[in-house]
Amino acid sequence: MLTPFGRAGSPFRELEQLRREMNRLFTEFPTSGGLGAAQGFPAMNVWMSQDSAIVTAELPGCNPDDIEISVAEGALTVKGTRIDEALPEEALYHRRERRSGSFSRTFTLPFEIDADNVEANFERGVLNITLPRAEHDKPRKITIKAE
Repeated sequence: MLTPFGRAGSPFRELEQLRREMNRLFTEFPTSGGLGAAQGFPAMNVWMSQDSAIVTAELPGCNPDDIEISVAEGALTVKGTRIDEALPEEALYHRRERRSGSFSRTFTLPFEIDADNVEANFERGVLNITLPRAEHDKPRKITIKAE
C-alpha cells in the first residue's frame, strides 16, 4: 500500500521495500549454479577426504523407510517421499513453505565408490551417508628405487 509522501519520511520507501522483496525472490529461486543458491529439496552437503565422501541431507518430517539411496555409474541418488501434514477440514493455509511429496537428488561423485561398504544413518531428521572410496581408486604413494 502506497503512503503519501509526507508521512513515511522517504517517498521511495515503498520502492525500497519492493527492491528488497525482488532480491529475496531471486536469491531464493532455484538455479543451476551460483553459490548459496537454493538447489532443491532436500538441502544437502557433500564433502570429501582421501578415503571417502560424506553426504548429509536435511529431511525433517521424513520416515527413514520412505528414503531410497543408490550408487550406480559414479553417481549417488537419494529419493523419497515426505507426506503432507493433515489439516482440519475447515483450515486454510496462511503461508506454506514446507515441501511435501516425492523428491530425488542425484550427484556425480568425483571418484569410484566401494558400493558394498556404503553406510547410512538417520538421526533427528538428518540423513548421513558415508561413501568409502574404492581401494583401487585411492591415490597410491610410489616408492622410488635407487640403484
